[in-house]
Amino acid sequence: MFPVNMYDVLSDAVWTTLITSLPVLLVAMLVGLVIGILQTATSIQEQTLIFIPKIVAVLLALVAFGPWMFGRVGDMARLIFGQLERFVR
Repeated sequence: MFPVNMYDVLSDAVWTTLITSLPVLLVAMLVGLVIGILQTATSIQEQTLIFIPKIVAVLLALVAFGPWMFGRVGDMARLIFGQLERFVR
């Protein structure tokens, strides 16, 4: 899959960004949802309670998905830099 023009490169870059950020965003959303449900069920309305579990979950997601995410981003960077002379002309 070699992009033909700048539009294809930008489109691939946007899709790569969306796909690689999705796992971490989903983990943060699910943890926030679970904690929100627990707060509602227990009537605890402390707004700062959500931050520590969400930060820990996001860090664990980055550890788990990091190699895959940075591999995809690295492949995209190599593709762009490998074809840079075509786009500079």
